[in-house]
Amino acid sequence: MITLSEYAERRQRLLAKMSDHSVCVLAAAREVTRSRDTEYPFRQDSDFCYLTGFNEPEALLVLSKTQTGQESVLFCREKDPQAEIWQGRRLGPQAAPRTLGVDQAFSLEEADERLLALLDGCEVLYFAQGHSAHLDQRLFGLLDKLRSAPKKSRVAPRALMDVRDWLHEMRLLKSAAEIALMRRAAEISAQAHQRAMRFCRPGRLEYQLEAELHHEFAMQGARHPAYGTIVGGGINACVLHYTQNSDELRDGDLVLIDAGAELQGYAADITRTFPVSGRFSQEQATLYQLVLDAQLAAFEHIRPRDTLAMATDAAARVICAGLLKLGILSGTLEQNLEQKAYRQYFMHGLGHWLGLDVHDVGDYKLDGQDRPFEPGMVLTVEPGIYIAQDAQVDPKWRGIGIRIEDNLLVTAAGYENLTVSAPKQISEIETLMATESKG
Repeated sequence: MITLSEYAERRQRLLAKMSDHSVCVLAAAREVTRSRDTEYPFRQDSDFCYLTGFNEPEALLVLSKTQTGQESVLFCREKDPQAEIWQGRRLGPQAAPRTLGVDQAFSLEEADERLLALLDGCEVLYFAQGHSAHLDQRLFGLLDKLRSAPKKSRVAPRALMDVRDWLHEMRLLKSAAEIALMRRAAEISAQAHQRAMRFCRPGRLEYQLEAELHHEFAMQGARHPAYGTIVGGGINACVLHYTQNSDELRDGDLVLIDAGAELQGYAADITRTFPVSGRFSQEQATLYQLVLDAQLAAFEHIRPRDTLAMATDAAARVICAGLLKLGILSGTLEQNLEQKAYRQYFMHGLGHWLGLDVHDVGDYKLDGQDRPFEPGMVLTVEPGIYIAQDAQVDPKWRGIGIRIEDNLLVTAAGYENLTVSAPKQISEIETLMATESKG
């Protein structure tokens, strides 16, 4: 759990980066209509969540750095007994300072008037321009008021700056509390993948495996998946973001599951590929082992001072050499690497940052150079091979899609695999599925 003191420390770190006589404004997410008068389940904006831990819509966080000092102010919905009967309890501005640790809190109805006073005469306004149309509209309206009132001695900020560079750099390096949450999210997700393997049988439907995963998430305290769950049997595994999850699972096919739980806002992201019947065919096992070898080669570069590009090159070299050996590619290894010929079968990146967003924030390059890993970063490593049904290869390889994805924490000594308990060795998978079928 993230403590109030950690949220306060994050706000202080951001305030320390802000120039004197400046104001920063961040907006909570808004509810999104699903159909007519129903909404999608609410999910808080990640930046707002990172600085407040507050899980209500429409709120504003204002950080002010002026001659009189530094201050954090929250604007949120008022308590409303009638609305709360229908839509749930609200914190309200009176309880917010004590509950959230902010300096002051006011009703949203007061936001424009108080923001106008805070912005009048400040030199820099920080916000995430373009991220929230509602916030943009509100702030630009206030700036217009300041600029159109020179006779009242009002002065608009001279500079508008994007706060996301600072904020996303902060989010990239995880604290001990964040890592603990991510470990737990990863373990819940790994157990869900084991459950899906045990449940899988020919004739069952992709969405039934999805239901097993989501049930395990919820029963362990993670009410929602971190992203749209992928359960792709057979050729569906070759669709990278397949989410229909509606087909029947067939004997002799592989099934690819890409699924992770979200726990208190933090995501896990695991992919496992396994045989529907519980046993890999020779061709499936050969390609699967090639992907696994590529992942393990990439792991060797998940350590401080190495880079994602180095890990990608290591995985690509293994995949390219393996595809050449199998006759799926032709030519020399160096020619194929130079031409990136393997990209027709491994067409996505090796991995991405992981955190409050499943594709988390943070730059991958610094000053045009590949960014070295640092302790506290968390990323996925997910090589794959996908051979389409119409690929110009030996027919025995066609229609096979394989991806293996783990979540790695960069440590001072190298890495910690947060998702190690999700089986991925061929023998582990076959043993687990065989044991379940006998039971």
